[in-house]
Amino acid sequence: MGRLARFEDFRFIGARDTMTVYDCDDEDQLKTLRRRAAKDDLARRDLLQSFAPDTPAEAANRGFRPVKTPAPTTPLR
Repeated sequence: MGRLARFEDFRFIGARDTMTVYDCDDEDQLKTLRRRAAKDDLARRDLLQSFAPDTPAEAANRGFRPVKTPAPTTPLR
């Protein structure tokens, strides 16, 4: 699965409306970001941001926090 259009060269993408940053190398986070970007039209509304250098530390310097992903569940036996 590729990264978001216009952000192919960036691993960490922030959503300005929630000030959360997504790790696009994490498949679950990328799926969540893709759904949000489509549903809330984040690109057209200029609410997506990349960071340089492309690191979580730089995202934190700009006030973004990591997106919370649900803990994996263990199937009951």
